[in-house]
Amino acid sequence: MNSPRLSLVHPTSNPFARNAAQALAEIGVLHEIITTTAYHPDGTIARFLQQLPVSVSDPLQQELLRRAWPPPKGVPLRSYPWYEILRLALLKLKVSQALKLGKHGPIDWVYKHLDRQVAAHHLNSITGIYAYEDGAASTFHAAKARGILCLYDLPILYYKMAQAIQREEADQFPELACSLQAIQEPEWKLQRKQQEIELADHIFVASSITQQSLLTEGISPNRITVIPYGSPTAYFYPLSKQDSTFRALFVGRVGARKGVHYLLDAWSKLALPQSELMLVGVNEMPSHWWDKTPNSLRYIDSVPHHQLNHYYSQANVFVFPSLVEGFGLVLLEAMACGIPIITTPNTAGPDIITDGIEGFIVPIRDSLALQEKIEWCYEHPTELAAMGQAARKKAEQLSWSRYQTQLANTVQSLLADHRQL
Repeated sequence: MNSPRLSLVHPTSNPFARNAAQALAEIGVLHEIITTTAYHPDGTIARFLQQLPVSVSDPLQQELLRRAWPPPKGVPLRSYPWYEILRLALLKLKVSQALKLGKHGPIDWVYKHLDRQVAAHHLNSITGIYAYEDGAASTFHAAKARGILCLYDLPILYYKMAQAIQREEADQFPELACSLQAIQEPEWKLQRKQQEIELADHIFVASSITQQSLLTEGISPNRITVIPYGSPTAYFYPLSKQDSTFRALFVGRVGARKGVHYLLDAWSKLALPQSELMLVGVNEMPSHWWDKTPNSLRYIDSVPHHQLNHYYSQANVFVFPSLVEGFGLVLLEAMACGIPIITTPNTAGPDIITDGIEGFIVPIRDSLALQEKIEWCYEHPTELAAMGQAARKKAEQLSWSRYQTQLANTVQSLLADHRQL
């Protein structure tokens, strides 16, 4: 009997896709990886970029370096890069929004093109396909016709719950609606999301809140597996804090979906001596919102990922009050740096910490709860330091190898069941 062969599809290189591929390779079932850009500094794309003006090629190369994806030994990696190259060029040239292609560029082109390529050219002689949200509808349709096992990874809340939460927020804060992406998605895209869920034989999620968003829609719990992501403890670690300022830190897109407006409201009411709220990430808030904030707020635009270790380590507490989140890898990054967290149930917080041990869980949309927890952190430095030590210890337990083992075991079981059909 032939061994099972399973291909993994993801448009970009990110930690959870790379670790999923490694997990499948470790058990000997990974047939190939299909993506858009798996950048190599000496490859064809790099040579093409050398022909462009430096003002275009340098920022593109910096972006593509983040997409490096060295495949597991012996596993081929197929790439379809040009749609993604075009999208990045439109963004770097700052013409995407002028062409009405959105602030993230024509990302839907990228996902749909890769999905069509996989459906047309990459389903021969495989047992299963492992694909991610927004990039699986065409692939799963074609795979089902061939009896191929369809494994689906949903990294954020199912769109119906995400839309409901964000519509409520837009009703309460109309001026923030422009940053609430889920309520702006076209009907054809929502239909694709629905098709992907319906066609999937099994769904992998990283948090209980994402699982709940599926259960609410009547998806059988037998079709869902929750496996939290891993912590980057190898390259995020505690560093000495360089000053005595009490600092609350947020990292991520600075916008309404992340609950930043509630954090700003809580901070403006605290007025803590020798303290600072630091926000790091792309700003999605209207400019007049900054007028309401005190001088103790510091905003830093998006920084290279490898520099975040410094920012985490200069904080006393990491605050992530997100309304809609599939997981929030920044939580584990902060914990790996020995920083306790304050977050909401709509992240992976309940899956990765115990309230009051490594940090705190507060309700979404609750400025008062944020205010109270931040103030407690300010007034209890010794206890807070102990929380930070507990956070680092917990991060070490939540390793990527743990994620890989759990994913590999589940996939092996699903493949065994599929072969018996």
